[in-house]
Amino acid sequence: MNKTKISRRSFLAAAGAAGASIALTACGGSASGTASSAAGSAAASSEAAGESVELIVFAAASLTETLNAIAETYSADHPGVTFRFNFDSSGTLKTQIQEGADCDLFISAGQKQMNQLDITASADVNTEGLDLVDSDTRVDLLENKVVLCVPEGNDKGIDSFDDLAEHLKAQDILFCMGNSDVPVGQYTQKILAYYDLDEEALAAAGVITYGSNVKEVTTQISEASVDAGVVYCTDAYSAGLTPVDEATKEMCGQVIYPAAVLKNAPNADAAKAFLAYLQSTEAANVFAKVGFTAV
Repeated sequence: MNKTKISRRSFLAAAGAAGASIALTACGGSASGTASSAAGSAAASSEAAGESVELIVFAAASLTETLNAIAETYSADHPGVTFRFNFDSSGTLKTQIQEGADCDLFISAGQKQMNQLDITASADVNTEGLDLVDSDTRVDLLENKVVLCVPEGNDKGIDSFDDLAEHLKAQDILFCMGNSDVPVGQYTQKILAYYDLDEEALAAAGVITYGSNVKEVTTQISEASVDAGVVYCTDAYSAGLTPVDEATKEMCGQVIYPAAVLKNAPNADAAKAFLAYLQSTEAANVFAKVGFTAV
């Protein structure tokens, strides 16, 4: 079990190293160059035609800061393109898409929500046979990390997931996690199962409180309304929180963010161009600054 305590200095150093690694990899490989060229070509075609488009992007709440920054740069380079973002839990976004909301590009914080809209996914996951995703555009865009955070000055002695498990068993803390339809909540459920903890029993005992998306969990930690919570490293960074531990793959698996253009996208070509740009070196460097890594 992971007993490593992560300092803010090492956390920031890791994010910086991730950015350097991505930049070197992208510069040395052809995929990012191809993606950047595709984005430029498609965008140039739209601009040559004098088109103005508003891209509707549904994205996991943990992408709020980075996508807003990337969109600002993208719009400056492509004046005809503006953005309308809908940031929320991936489960909420999936439901809105299923119910007919206009959406050009969907970026989920988990494979499950994307698979539920993708006809090429297993019927065990896409149980309703939904065919809303253009599977030819689907890519695994980013990887994130699940971390344990505590409020500044917290005196409960929670320095690792092992410590968290012991306190939950003793039922002497208040712990925050995402709802079961939120990817960060699903990853947290796996961590609880890893430690043989009964979530329902803990919730009934008043030990667990929930957030409808990762930003709500982060806020509860920042405001010290709970003793600990599980979020993504990117949200911890954005909120100025110092993670005390990082979940291993054995505890909750990899945190992969898939992205795809929707079959009924109002602006499919422009969405494909922007998705190509998100795979470029320039975008990767922005993602890396907060702890994301390119897949």
